[in-house]
Amino acid sequence: MPQSKITFMGHSGQPLAARLDMPSGQLRATAIFAHCFTCTKDIPAARRISSRLASMGIAVLRFDFTGLGHSKGEFENTNFTTNVNDLVHAAEYLSKNHNAPALLIGHSLGGAAVLKAAGLIPSIKAVVTLGAPADPGHVVHNFGSSLEEIEQNGSAKVSLAGRPFTITQDFVSDVSAANLTHSIANLKSALLVLHSPIDATVGIENAAQIFSTAKHPKSFVTLDNADHLITNKEDAEYAAEVIAAWSVRYLGIRQPAAPIGAPEGIVRATEADSDGFLQDITAGPLHHTLADEPVTYGGSDKGMTPYQFLSAGLAACTSMTVRMYARRKNWPLDSVFVDVTHNKVHAQDCDTCQTTIGKVDIFTREIHLSGALNDDQKQKLLEIADKCPVHRTFDSEIKVKTILAD
Repeated sequence: MPQSKITFMGHSGQPLAARLDMPSGQLRATAIFAHCFTCTKDIPAARRISSRLASMGIAVLRFDFTGLGHSKGEFENTNFTTNVNDLVHAAEYLSKNHNAPALLIGHSLGGAAVLKAAGLIPSIKAVVTLGAPADPGHVVHNFGSSLEEIEQNGSAKVSLAGRPFTITQDFVSDVSAANLTHSIANLKSALLVLHSPIDATVGIENAAQIFSTAKHPKSFVTLDNADHLITNKEDAEYAAEVIAAWSVRYLGIRQPAAPIGAPEGIVRATEADSDGFLQDITAGPLHHTLADEPVTYGGSDKGMTPYQFLSAGLAACTSMTVRMYARRKNWPLDSVFVDVTHNKVHAQDCDTCQTTIGKVDIFTREIHLSGALNDDQKQKLLEIADKCPVHRTFDSEIKVKTILAD
């Protein structure tokens, strides 16, 4: 995916470091990703989810909050409120320089921040939380025995994920006072809550509280066996696929005009996993599926194989053609389904093939018809099946023109 490093000014006037993951083709929508507490924009979950969303046409801005990662400023001078303000500044930057964000995605405390920020960003149409606490004050439990020192001295060094951070009393007071109930109940955007039932850092009861407080439209999807940081690649990919599929309904995405010479638009295959064969297949901005290879061939078996897509095209076209003809004749066809299998056979073993050299591809099509059809009607529908446009394409001379993009 095309990716650019950018900076914009945060709440304190200090530059914040960000990455903008852009789609290779048609831009469907723009999102902002808010990372978890003391994490950075480059945490694996943020990278993977942003990359997958970009492959599906959704640009994602992910940035480091003030004082974290490559962003300037002092972390010890930040709190939950400043994180919310940084999100608002990120949205303003996108609105002025790219596209106004329509989607907010927040992980852990970043999820709480997007719930608060959504009401402050007019362009937001949908909000997604991943492992978010219902109460931002939940993060205080990470400070353990240091809370007493923070209260007495105004600050203390706290080890979080093996790294030292200075936590101030201002941070503790601000995050403890933050109340999301009003923000969630008055959310003007669609809400998707993603949470793992085995999250040991932010319990699943937080998802239940967020969901029950929010008004419709709202959705909840479990992340099954994911840990809090969503470190497993498959969990991150699943989350991205769910977000992309869910958000289409709420982001007002429309089908663009087809390019000249391509009446059905462009079908794009984008590599989703450089270690395997998984591909994101998009047809315009509204349709997405996966292509893959079986595990035995080095794939992960998450989608149909290329030959299965060919078979699906033939099967679908056949079923549509049969239905269209029966409807026109007003015949009693109750239902139709088509089974297609693909195989390669030696040319000399094919009685109906013209070539006798090498191997040929055989697509076997079995048509199942139900309804009070007589034998003549069934035979006619069988003949009509051969007039399916995809069938005719298979039988005609096909040329594949390959060019190298600029």
